[in-house]
Amino acid sequence: MSRIGKVPLVLPQGVTLKVTDGHVRVEGPKGKLTRPIDPEVAIEVEGNTVHVKRREESRRGRSVHGLMRKLVGNMVQGVGKGFTRVLEINGVGYRAEARGKILFLTLGYSHPIAFQLPEGVTAKVERQVIVTLEGADRELLGQAAAAIRGLREPEPYKGKGVKYAEETIRRKAGKSAAGAAH
Repeated sequence: MSRIGKVPLVLPQGVTLKVTDGHVRVEGPKGKLTRPIDPEVAIEVEGNTVHVKRREESRRGRSVHGLMRKLVGNMVQGVGKGFTRVLEINGVGYRAEARGKILFLTLGYSHPIAFQLPEGVTAKVERQVIVTLEGADRELLGQAAAAIRGLREPEPYKGKGVKYAEETIRRKAGKSAAGAAH
């Protein structure tokens, strides 16, 4: 049995979960999220405890059991506390500026980049080089962070580009001196 799937999920104060016609809907102080339920899995709500159970012992049922439990858990945590993702910008003249739902980035190209943030994701910029993305939907937040990082991925020689705060860049040595190969 799935070790993650069999762990019951406790709903925090102010978060409600409803299961209706193949969809699970979670509401909380940070917003509302909806996700379709896999037909191999059943979700049961008892008070403030949620149990994710398999309908049958098939291979697909076993593989989806823990996944569905984790996805519902992420929805509950997202509408309760929310998720954050921090990006760092390294490079001379590289910077960011947030204006409403648009993130303006200067990343060494001949033009500034205007990145439209998806609905449900907000950005704060500190010291022009640290971008903090916040949102209730973990999947959408990760996709937005990956898209911003993909605009100028960090390169291994000088480390210039956009990277996640917890990411480490393996650095490479540059060219050797020309006269060393005699």
